[in-house]
Amino acid sequence: MAANNKFENTSIDVKEMIAKNKQGKSLSSLTEKLIPVVLFLFAIITVFTTVGIVMTLLFETIEFFKLVPIWDFFTGTVLKPMSQNPEFGVLPLLNGTIISSAIAMLVAGPIGLMAAIYLSEYASDRVRRVLKPMLEILAGIPTIVYGFFAFTFVTPLIRSIWPDVAATNILSPGIVMGIMIIPMIASLSEDAMSSVPNAMREGALGLGATKLETTFKVVIPAALSGIIASFVLGISRAIGETMIVTIASGSSKNFTFDITQSMQTMTAYIVEVSGGEAAAGTTIYYSLYAVAMTLFVFTLLMNLLARYVSRKFREEY
Repeated sequence: MAANNKFENTSIDVKEMIAKNKQGKSLSSLTEKLIPVVLFLFAIITVFTTVGIVMTLLFETIEFFKLVPIWDFFTGTVLKPMSQNPEFGVLPLLNGTIISSAIAMLVAGPIGLMAAIYLSEYASDRVRRVLKPMLEILAGIPTIVYGFFAFTFVTPLIRSIWPDVAATNILSPGIVMGIMIIPMIASLSEDAMSSVPNAMREGALGLGATKLETTFKVVIPAALSGIIASFVLGISRAIGETMIVTIASGSSKNFTFDITQSMQTMTAYIVEVSGGEAAAGTTIYYSLYAVAMTLFVFTLLMNLLARYVSRKFREEY
C-alpha cells in the first residue's frame, strides 16, 4: 500500500510538472508573438511622427507661398516682416546661418581632429579613459548656458582685443558653437581611427615610418569616411543650434559678410516669431513655417551627404 501511494504521488507530481511546462511554453510563445508587434508599433510611431512634422511644415509653407512669391523669398536680401511694407527675403537668415556654422567648424574641426588623433594614437589607455569622458562632458552642457557664456564672457573678451566688434555679433556665437561641437567631432573621429587595424600601423612602423607619418599617411586616410562624416554631422549640429545664436548674435536681419556685426540665423528667427505676437493666418505667421521648412531641408541634405560620404569612402577590414 505504501509503495502504491508513493507511486501515485510521484505520478501526480510528474503531471503537475508537465502542466507547468506546457503553461510556461504557451506563455513564452505568446510573448514571442507579442514582442514583434510591440516593436513594430513603436517603429510606426516614429514614422508617423516624422510624416506628421513634414506634412505640417509643407502645408503651412504652401500657404506662405500663396502670399509671397517663392522667387522673392529665396532671392530677397531684405527681411522686414513687421514693417508697413513687409519683405520676406530669406537670404539674410541663410547668410547668418552659413557664416556662424563656418566659424564653428573653423574652431571645432582642427581642435576636434587633433584631440581625436591624440586620444587614438598617442594617449595611453589610462589617459584615454580619463580624457574622453571629460571631453564629452561639453556635450552635456545646456546650450542656453553656452549662449550666456558667449554673451557675457566671449564677446567682452573679443571686444577688448578688437574694439570694432559690435555688442551682439556673429563671431562670438560661432566660436562658442565650435566649442560645443568639439566633443562630437573628436569622439566620432576617434572611433573611426580606433577601428583601423593595428596591423596597418605596425606595417608602417616596420617600414621605418615615424608615429606622426603613420598617423597622417596611414591611419587618417583609412578612417577618412568616419572623419568626414563627423565633420558633416558637426556642421548639421551647428546649423540647427538655436539658443547660442539667439542670445549672442542679436536679431538684426543684416545681409552682410562682416562677422563683427549682428546677424540672425534661421533658428533665431523662428524663436523670435514664435515668442512674438504673430497672429495665426498672417503672412509673418506662415513665414515661420517657410523658414522652418528651409532649415529642415538644409539639415536633411547635410545628413544625406554624411551618409553618402560614409558609404562612399568606407573601408572594410
